[in-house]
Amino acid sequence: MKVLFYDCFSGISGDMNLGAMIDLGVDRDFLMNELGKLNLQGWELIVESDQRHGIMGTKVTVKQVHHEHHHRHLSDIEEIITSSSLPAATKDLSIKIFTKIAEAEAAVHGIPVNEVHFHEVGAIDSIIDVAGAAVCFNALNVDAVHVSEVELGGGFVNCDHGKLPVPAPATIELIKGIPVKSGGVDFEATTPTGAAILAVLGTDFSKPVRAKIEKTGYGIGHKNHPDVPNLLRVSLGEYTSGEGSGHEAILVECNIDDMNPEFYDYISEMLFKAGASDVYFTGIIMKKGRPGIIINVICEPGLADIVKTILFIESTTLGIRMFRFHKETLSREFRKLGTIYGDVTIKHSYLDGKEVSAKPEFDECRKIAAEQGIPVKEVYNYLVSLLTREKFPKNE
Repeated sequence: MKVLFYDCFSGISGDMNLGAMIDLGVDRDFLMNELGKLNLQGWELIVESDQRHGIMGTKVTVKQVHHEHHHRHLSDIEEIITSSSLPAATKDLSIKIFTKIAEAEAAVHGIPVNEVHFHEVGAIDSIIDVAGAAVCFNALNVDAVHVSEVELGGGFVNCDHGKLPVPAPATIELIKGIPVKSGGVDFEATTPTGAAILAVLGTDFSKPVRAKIEKTGYGIGHKNHPDVPNLLRVSLGEYTSGEGSGHEAILVECNIDDMNPEFYDYISEMLFKAGASDVYFTGIIMKKGRPGIIINVICEPGLADIVKTILFIESTTLGIRMFRFHKETLSREFRKLGTIYGDVTIKHSYLDGKEVSAKPEFDECRKIAAEQGIPVKEVYNYLVSLLTREKFPKNE
């Protein structure tokens, strides 16, 4: 299982993340070419070697040639991203990170998400930071992201709303469910952009696991501290055989026998949006012969509190059960397959390096079926036949 390990002993920001990704091996020219697809003018990416406390790494600075003062809404940023020529996976991940920030800002200011003004994070440099994070993550093609305890910093930070305590209110919202520490440095160690990247990419926020590290990169921050090097350390590796191919996860359950059935789909949607790995419902017979439903939610340990809150607020349950368990997973790889309908994403699954299954992404099958006006089973069966011929080609 290919894993990306974030060691945030001095926090994380968008530019530190880009520096760490390049230092880890993502090609700078590839990144620049992909970011050019955003069609944004008036910026340049400065990439240079630097060091903190004798540790060499890569420092990235997004320099704006023409400083902008106008604010953007989420819809404005979504338009920039969706109208670009970036790959669909990069667009989706970029929008997911920005949506996470918008939801945090909305919660802090008590306004709807679509009314949030992106101040600092609406600037060109943050669009580059977020889209760059998505580009790099997809380029690394990892199966999981393990995040260490995150340093938040201390002191105060200046923003459009005036001087605010560190961590900024939006950062507090974004970092919910992720183990943190504070006061290790006297500046804003973790920014809202950095926090959003971790909240969206992170799949495991538990204690360190046994792993084999293959490569490590350092992203240099723009601060200096006499005691703690301002670095983001990111490593690429895999879980060792001692940990198997899985990781720790949480099963959250609750029994319900008095709720409008129409609510279940809405609650399921909210749980998936919050980051749950799976949501499913089980029919049961409760006391006095009453039919009921168990809402079952599988999530990463860091998301357990968020899942609990959603269930208590949105459902009629009065109690919740939580179980920690070890989740074994196959390694997965997503590749494009050329078809008469264009390129379609195929999910390949592996056990100990050997492929055990390959299947088309159903959402793409459904989209093709709707566009072509044909049954989805026809699209699916056609793609399966292509995969079969690819795996077992006839002898010429």
